[in-house]
Amino acid sequence: MDLETARTIVAAARAHGQEAGLKPLTVVVLDPGGHVVAAEREDGASIGRFEIGFGKAYGALALGQGSRATMARAEQQAYFVGAAGAAIGGALVPVPGGVLVQDGDRLVGAVGITGDTSDHDEAAAVAGIEAAGLTARVD
Repeated sequence: MDLETARTIVAAARAHGQEAGLKPLTVVVLDPGGHVVAAEREDGASIGRFEIGFGKAYGALALGQGSRATMARAEQQAYFVGAAGAAIGGALVPVPGGVLVQDGDRLVGAVGITGDTSDHDEAAAVAGIEAAGLTARVD
């Protein structure tokens, strides 16, 4: 995940949010190692949103699945998801909005978005990823 690609994802995700009339978003883009490549917090976004967006993206990378799938797993295996969150220092937010980013078969990072409903956050992430010519993995 290079900086220009990450910036494209952020801009397109924010544009999607504005067009859809979403609440102020925070967008966090990570490389496959969990390092922040780009992050933006829109005016009016509440405090703690960076950490929530980071947790959605980082958790997706840590478990190898989108945060929507982690939510479903938490409903079935609450102890596992709780323990996994503790094992990675609490950086796991198991609700939609954390999306893995693929370039063909290669994992290139993850996007975490927060600010509106989790379903809307996820839709903005997918829009940003697809605008960059990459594939979003929510499963």
